[in-house]
Amino acid sequence: MTWLHGILLIVFAVSTVAGYLLIRNVPSLLHTPLMSGMNALSGITLIGALVALAVTFRNQAILSALFAAVAVIVATVNVIGGFGVTHRMLMMFRKKEDRHE
Repeated sequence: MTWLHGILLIVFAVSTVAGYLLIRNVPSLLHTPLMSGMNALSGITLIGALVALAVTFRNQAILSALFAAVAVIVATVNVIGGFGVTHRMLMMFRKKEDRHE
């Protein structure tokens, strides 16, 4: 394992712990209103996954590139799903006449 793989593993571990602690400390009443803010963080996660994928392709690390590609796919699904949930939540606050878009 090269030093680059070690750094990527440390970044993954720290971001996992930080994300868990961040979500765990948000009260359930605030979780839905903060969804759009979390979409921004998910976008940053997607950028990090893309950087990891680019680095692993450059170093020709096939297994690492496979994991990075999976991370890009999962982060993309997370961003799209988050925007879908936010849109649905915002539609609940509109009048029935305005809901047809």
